[in-house]
Amino acid sequence: MVREIAIGNVKIGGNRPLVLIAGPCVIENEAATLRCAERLMTLVNGVAIPLIFKASYDKANRTSVTSFRGPGVKEGLRILKKVKESLGIPVLSDIHSIEQVQPAAEVLDVMQIPAFLCRQTDLLVEAARSGCVVNVKKGQFLAPWDMENVVGKLVASGSEKIILTERGASFGYNNLVSDMRSLPIMRGFGFPVVFDATHSVQLPGGQGGSSGGQRQFVEYLSRAAVATGIDGIFMEVHEEPDKALCDGPNSVKLDELPPLLKKLKAIDAIVK
Repeated sequence: MVREIAIGNVKIGGNRPLVLIAGPCVIENEAATLRCAERLMTLVNGVAIPLIFKASYDKANRTSVTSFRGPGVKEGLRILKKVKESLGIPVLSDIHSIEQVQPAAEVLDVMQIPAFLCRQTDLLVEAARSGCVVNVKKGQFLAPWDMENVVGKLVASGSEKIILTERGASFGYNNLVSDMRSLPIMRGFGFPVVFDATHSVQLPGGQGGSSGGQRQFVEYLSRAAVATGIDGIFMEVHEEPDKALCDGPNSVKLDELPPLLKKLKAIDAIVK
């Protein structure tokens, strides 16, 4: 049985309906972030899907040294706190070092461990001790059963509020592939599992100085993932993806989200 976890006013896991984790890849500025969060709230209320708002205050693993990384820890957390308090929704962001855990824990409802850092023991231990829900993205270099060791590190450090996220596996150069078997395998560890539909269509480093993406396949992978009985779907969204400062090629346009969510909700209802 998969554990049910409360995240603010959202519950994920158990046999609960599908949860959406969504927002822009990176905090571009305060106004755009609040506008995106408000628009998302309106959209999810229209289809009755619980929302956790996601935006990164720092993208520490960008392809190029000149790539936009975000406003940084202090300013980014201030903006996320404003989103949380003004809209009453849980917020999620990435952490990259143990020094970020304490300030992040004062604002975030969910700390996300980036895929490249999913085996960093000290970071996992500190995140677990924070008391926050910890969402770990499976590394592109790991088999799904390897995530049991990640879960073991978190549990041994005192956390049972764990989410695991699939975001594709490295498949040759500049490409990822999603193995749907990984979703029930990881769910077998007893914690909620999320499918990251937009990073799974990313082409890492595919544009030389930045990553590319194939957003036209987000819907197909999302439908397949939800049909396995997962607990949540993760999507990076933007008002104008082609103008996004980070991960635009694999982001979903906000206006195109409602019909997709309706399909996913219908599939989820059949499965559960």
